[in-house]
Amino acid sequence: MLEIISYGIEIFVGLAGGLAVGSGFVAFITVLGIIPRLVQLSKSKSALQLYEWAVILGALFGIFISFTHVSIDTPIVFEMFWGLLHGIFIGMLAAALTEVLNVFPILAKRIKLADQLEILVLAIVFGKILGSIFQWVIYVK
Repeated sequence: MLEIISYGIEIFVGLAGGLAVGSGFVAFITVLGIIPRLVQLSKSKSALQLYEWAVILGALFGIFISFTHVSIDTPIVFEMFWGLLHGIFIGMLAAALTEVLNVFPILAKRIKLADQLEILVLAIVFGKILGSIFQWVIYVK
């Protein structure tokens, strides 16, 4: 009987935690308008439903991989492509977030580089690329 109660508590806590994290994720994307902004920036309004389904299926796939012991032996080229897609997603998400919050214009005004906003963005992009390469070359073997 105690084991059944223990499983019931685990199920309840797992569902409650999942609802909290899922609600935060949806609020993050909805309140900040991440997907509509990505659609607007990429000029792909006709693919809006594809973006929505990509987010839903990506979240479900991530949950599946996290909670199962599935191991897929893939060639390194596929893993490199998969990593590239992850990088593009995180980069686009970060770019949309900074644009929604107007981070770059505010930063450019504060450090008195308002006229060279493009140079500031390129410096941040190349810094991120070089930092990622450094991390992979030095720390990941």
